Amino acid sequence: MTHAPYTDVATLATHSAPGTVLVRRGQPATHALHVLSGRITLGVVEQGLMRHQLSLVEGPCWLEAAASLLNLPHVVDAICETEAQLQWVAAPEFRASAQAVSEPAKSLLFDLARSQRQQTEVAVSRLAKDADARCAEWLLRHAEPIDNVGALAVTLHERKRLIAAQLGIAPETFSRVLRHLRELNLISGGGRVLSLLNPQALRDLAEA
Repeated sequence: MTHAPYTDVATLATHSAPGTVLVRRGQPATHALHVLSGRITLGVVEQGLMRHQLSLVEGPCWLEAAASLLNLPHVVDAICETEAQLQWVAAPEFRASAQAVSEPAKSLLFDLARSQRQQTEVAVSRLAKDADARCAEWLLRHAEPIDNVGALAVTLHERKRLIAAQLGIAPETFSRVLRHLRELNLISGGGRVLSLLNPQALRDLAEA
């Protein structure tokens, strides 16, 4: 028998049949989900079907726990491939338990959660978005305010070929997309600093 990892907080144990959607992208992470047994497919669901598979995990494991820990929406869809035995922990209690550990352990835990979140966001972006949407999302994620009126700019701290590799596109494609965004008057500037002229339009593009 597999024992639940949480005994000091309120939990809910359930069984889910194959095909059950456990997590939806963009939905609030109201619970931390621990898979006691079973296989779960992670990826991007479109029109009710898993169109882009990111990974396959098998219990015992935590499922999208970084979203619950960081109080962010889920970044992937998760569907049961087999029957699964699950344990649900309310997100506030899950975060409280993480806050209760020693400071070094807490710092490491949250650093790992943020790193895992960022890696998953990039992986999902590569699966589900075209080059323009990926670049728009990357620009917004790295934007910083440059004055008191809310203007945003991005400083390219790495070579363009390295940024392109992070986005899963060719350096030539990255340069082409930046040129296209300039033509649309969404960004301006050259060299290592890019000004975001229309952040809302970039958000719309990133979410397309």
